[in-house]
Amino acid sequence: MDPIRPTDDQARALALNLLAQMRHAALGTLDPDTGTPLVTRIALQLDPDGVPVALLSGLAAHSRALAADPRAGLLVTDDAATKGDAMTHARLSMLTRAEPAPPDPTRRARWLAHDPKATIYIDLPDFRFWRLVPVSGQLNGGFGRAFRLTAADMTKPPAA
Repeated sequence: MDPIRPTDDQARALALNLLAQMRHAALGTLDPDTGTPLVTRIALQLDPDGVPVALLSGLAAHSRALAADPRAGLLVTDDAATKGDAMTHARLSMLTRAEPAPPDPTRRARWLAHDPKATIYIDLPDFRFWRLVPVSGQLNGGFGRAFRLTAADMTKPPAA
């Protein structure tokens, strides 16, 4: 029996809500020297098209890994869910393709509006924004609620 349910609007809405509420996520990359997986915790926000964006230091191991191989994984969890069994809380595992984002004063201002403490480092020369463009995902909406998602299921269309 396949435990994966057909993806429906409720699953898409849950995934989009998890992404809209996220402030941090676990980022998985591949070490360019050894190929060994590396998992770190990063701050994230969404670009207007719904693509997760991270502000990363070029000195960090995950930045060097993304520059060498843009394949990355993200684990987004329901940070508001703090009680009960963590395995029953919603979580979204995403396969992404990382791409450096060109300088954009609007993105910078949006980032600082949500994270004013980033003023300390946002303009340092080694920091840059990376877009983590969704490729596919797996949503676990709680016990017995597993779904496969497409990139379109996890992003919102650009405003017309």
